[in-house]
Amino acid sequence: MITHLVLDGVLEGALGLGIDVVDTAAGFADDLRLRQRVVSVDGDPVRSGTGRDIAVTNRIPLVGNEFGPGDVLVLPGPSAASASRVRALLARPDTLRAIDLIRDAAANGATVAASCSATFVLAAAGLLAGREATTTWWLAPLFTRMHPDITVRADRMVVDGGSVLTAGAAFAHADLVLALLARLSGPDLAHRVARYLVLDARMSQSRYMVLEHLRASDPTLRAVERHVTTHLHRQLTLTELASAAAVSPRTLTRRTHEHLGITPTEFVHRLRVGHAATLLTTTRDPIDAVAAAVGYADPAAFRRIYRRHTGETPTTTRSRANHQASERISSPVVDGAPVIDRTPRSITGRSRRR
Repeated sequence: MITHLVLDGVLEGALGLGIDVVDTAAGFADDLRLRQRVVSVDGDPVRSGTGRDIAVTNRIPLVGNEFGPGDVLVLPGPSAASASRVRALLARPDTLRAIDLIRDAAANGATVAASCSATFVLAAAGLLAGREATTTWWLAPLFTRMHPDITVRADRMVVDGGSVLTAGAAFAHADLVLALLARLSGPDLAHRVARYLVLDARMSQSRYMVLEHLRASDPTLRAVERHVTTHLHRQLTLTELASAAAVSPRTLTRRTHEHLGITPTEFVHRLRVGHAATLLTTTRDPIDAVAAAVGYADPAAFRRIYRRHTGETPTTTRSRANHQASERISSPVVDGAPVIDRTPRSITGRSRRR
């Protein structure tokens, strides 16, 4: 059983993606008897982040001993885009009950997974201590400050920790549920579902990081970004970057760490890699030419840095973009199979009468 545990403020897009991924998989593989449900901790409907009521299937409070080996408990993130809202989320009574439920379910052998801000709930339950995890990219510095015992991989889309999985920003929830599907039934089904729903294989959220959001609260970072973009083709020193922002190198280092959780050098690499990804997917320039255009004279160094930040090689990025473009103009047949039956299903997997 795949159980989607929703808290007040849940992001509807993430929840809907998770349900659709499982429902599509059930249509491809009836023999698996995939079942899913949407529940709340107390059995009451919850209010989504946009103010809509979300119905749930349970009518009584959940308890941890309902879950065991083979069960999956997955949490889409509630709307919590700032440090103050994350802290408020963790202090809410429904979240505190969810933390107890998650801890008990994990102790009974269930697999537990969360995306976006819900990763903070898993951390609060103690399930990520000493592990690697990811979270939504703009909250990664906060996650690191709150949980120094957890190795935060903000560049990763999904981190599989065995019995506990975490995913990045809201729409990384699709990647999370695909990873769970791959575990339950093997990678072939997950791949077919991803192709049918046109979900690209994404190992990293680095290239999706909206740096405008990260630096919006600090004019120093905006000044650095403008300078890097203007001089993208050449090497830049810390002293030059600090001068462009009218601060000392020490102040620049402190501010990039406070706002981004990284060094100025990593900030520059992130900007260069972002521009490189755009060139790789929108032009036919040779990869060495792309490297030079974004400031890397050594193509080997560019490939190494690009892979570290995106989780894939430049060649893979370009090939994937070309493949997706060709698939979008082809027929919806998947692997030679006919389009699956999309008769509406209940969340238990049974077809509903029209």
